Amino acid sequence: MTSGGIRIKAWAAAACALFSGAVWANPQPGQLNMTRGVTEWSPEPYFLNNVALGVCTAIGLLVFGAMFIAMFRFRKSRGAVAEKWSHNTMLEVVWTTVPVLILIVLAWMSTGGLTSFANTTDSQMTVKVTGYQWKWRYDYVDYQGKAIDGVGFMSKLDEQSNDTRQLRSGLDPNAVKVGDENTYLLNVDKPLVVPVDTKIRFVITAGDVIHSWWVPALGWKMDAIPGIVNAAWTNIKVPGTYRGQCAELCGQDHGFMPIVVKAVSKAEFAQWLAQQQAASKAPPATPATPASPTPAPASTTAAPATAQVATAAKAPGKQG
Repeated sequence: MTSGGIRIKAWAAAACALFSGAVWANPQPGQLNMTRGVTEWSPEPYFLNNVALGVCTAIGLLVFGAMFIAMFRFRKSRGAVAEKWSHNTMLEVVWTTVPVLILIVLAWMSTGGLTSFANTTDSQMTVKVTGYQWKWRYDYVDYQGKAIDGVGFMSKLDEQSNDTRQLRSGLDPNAVKVGDENTYLLNVDKPLVVPVDTKIRFVITAGDVIHSWWVPALGWKMDAIPGIVNAAWTNIKVPGTYRGQCAELCGQDHGFMPIVVKAVSKAEFAQWLAQQQAASKAPPATPATPASPTPAPASTTAAPATAQVATAAKAPGKQG
């Protein structure tokens, strides 16, 4: 995540907010800047973006200011006469050295941020994320040094959004809400539940095409590539529900595979995890077998009428 990439993302977000009705992962009224984020690391890209934007603004004001002064104050109609020199050694040294120093400082700051982001050691939890067309699968690998078995699920677009998005459904997207929040195309049937104040390592891959797992409140996004496992980490500090989307064009339903991360307290997560583990170990219900009718004992079974007649004919008669 370089300063240039962060800067482009910020301007793209501003353009979406000002000039379009595009669905963004977590828009706020009047939001023009990047999302500040709720994790331990998310202030890094937010700060880098502001620094880079400030540098670009200062350079823009300096360059365009000099241009406008030259064009209006020293224009020919006011009698200005152009100088005859073509080189100024001191000026060229200055306008070469200063940009180089600015780039070195920005690169140093970005490298520090990327180095801290790449360090997934000492993680307290591991979650495997797998992208599919067009849904996500989450598998809980370990927590607090203990392996987790049998806890994993598919997470896909919620039923209300799915029904609403259908062609000629006649349903109102503005009516798709969770509480007061409009969640059209931003909600799922099963969110990813994680604890707060926990360093969580994500191992991210894909099962078909390239996807990208992006939750703006976490401060990063990571490509999910078939055959490759990428790693990232987060430590959420504020409990809440955070929404994101696939950020890589992955097919016709790319816009319909949202991400929902539900951050809860450690105690609540431990309770949720225990419930999931118990459910995974419960034996599947066996369907009841219909009872077959029991045949009557032979001694109580009435002989057919023809058999009774035949038996009577064979019996010896009485002498008169």
